[in-house]
Amino acid sequence: MNRSRCLLATCVAVALVAASISLSASAHHSGAQFDQKDQVEVAGVVTKVEWTNPHARLYVSARDERGADVAWEFELPSVNHLLREGWTTHALGVGDKVTVQGARARAFPTVALATHVTDAGGKKLFMRSPTSGQ
Repeated sequence: MNRSRCLLATCVAVALVAASISLSASAHHSGAQFDQKDQVEVAGVVTKVEWTNPHARLYVSARDERGADVAWEFELPSVNHLLREGWTTHALGVGDKVTVQGARARAFPTVALATHVTDAGGKKLFMRSPTSGQ
């Protein structure tokens, strides 16, 4: 392959990669899956914390109005965002009591985007605007 064809192939490859990154990033952060008008507050016990990207996850077991156990899943920001907020992998552990506020998912009644996380002592561990992307 001559030099100009190699340069052209490299330019095309770089352009395709840049376009795919741009499209996936804008599609991912739409927030349309959560209903900002349907706010929930859940008090319960942490059953699992996932430190994964693009978003960490917090799982909480809570009781509904009839006393039945309900498993909740809360989307948190990225791990890097949580670390900047002062969280560590030990910030919350299985068995910790928490209250989580957030916007319920449109398609899943026990999934929500966390906007506030408070521990049993009343310490705010995390806060974000319901309309913020992170």
